Amino acid sequence: MKKQKGKIKNALLFIFITVLLDILALGLIIPILPKLILNFMGGNSMNAAQMVGLFGTIWALMQFFASPIIGSLSDRFGRRPVILLSNLGTGIDYIVMALAPTIGWLFGGRIVSGITTSSISTAFAYIADSTTPEKRAAGFGLIGAAFSVGFVLGPTLGGILGGVDPRLPFWVAAGLSIANFFYGLLVLPESLPPARRTGFSWKKANPVGSLVLLQSHKELFGLAGIYFTNMLAHVVLSSVFVLYALYRYHWDEQAVGYSLAVVGICTGIVQGGLIRPFIKRFGERVALLTGLLFGVVGFAGFGWAPTGLLFLLAIPFMALWGLANAAAQSLMTKHVSHKEQGQLQGANGSLRAIAEFIGPGLFTLIYAFSINPGHTWQLPGAPFFLAALFMVLNGLLTLFVLKSECR
Repeated sequence: MKKQKGKIKNALLFIFITVLLDILALGLIIPILPKLILNFMGGNSMNAAQMVGLFGTIWALMQFFASPIIGSLSDRFGRRPVILLSNLGTGIDYIVMALAPTIGWLFGGRIVSGITTSSISTAFAYIADSTTPEKRAAGFGLIGAAFSVGFVLGPTLGGILGGVDPRLPFWVAAGLSIANFFYGLLVLPESLPPARRTGFSWKKANPVGSLVLLQSHKELFGLAGIYFTNMLAHVVLSSVFVLYALYRYHWDEQAVGYSLAVVGICTGIVQGGLIRPFIKRFGERVALLTGLLFGVVGFAGFGWAPTGLLFLLAIPFMALWGLANAAAQSLMTKHVSHKEQGQLQGANGSLRAIAEFIGPGLFTLIYAFSINPGHTWQLPGAPFFLAALFMVLNGLLTLFVLKSECR
């Protein structure tokens, strides 16, 4: 029994490290990819900006199409081979991008990156396989903590390495991914035994087919709506946060970096240390509603804060929003069979991709409109107020879904 628990603990540690290194590798190239594209475009900022937007769009589209396929493949062949091959493929892809002689090669590498990083959905399925229902939200919180740490360390390290050589972050990202592959060969056990696997079907693996699963239960469909809206609201942070901080608080790049570090630390504390005891004490339903309430306060605080200090004080409230995401995902896993966990996480991956496809345009357009100097009024916090409204709507939807479950 103790040996089995030790294996599970080591496996979960590997999943944490896998996601951490995936996000760290993604973060490494965030500050340097636009500059590399600018170089390929001959220094033309307008053309480079359009190309950067195209890179982001195609990456989200690849996530949308690949997530359900990879999730279904993991239901058929197991989580271990899918995760390991994805790590290896990601490492090789970063090598290709490091050597890319043209913008076309770099673009192709970005397409492959969108496909291989879709295996994060399989990591969620691995957590669902390896934990009991009452501990599942804590497991998802562990992945959330990995996201937080990766997004804090990645861009910072990428900026430092990029100052040495624009290609160096790609080489480091490749090294991390390949090292993760070999580490997994040694310590990662399979979480889905052959008896619990299901056949692969393109009908279920395509994005539309995978999303049909979410309609199989009224409660699951409602929870999927909550999850999607949460993911959409989250995009406001990556889309306008830096622009907002520079415009409203006149922060320099260093101040922005420090604030992102505070976000990552607070989020990591919540995801890695608070979710498990909170859900153990109060349950997932209370955690979901509590997280959404903090999300309203956090987003509204970001939008209202007239000074940088008040903005920073809103960060802990924003971090507590993480209770909602982990609880929603855990509740969703209870509405599908153990044979459908990969398909479910693939569908969730598609929902995230749709949010990442819609969100940047939505929030940046609202932000640009809200600070237009030609208007008699300006409301730079408008995108954050919209995200807060999304949380209010999610709270109402949660009350409806939970009411249905209690009948």
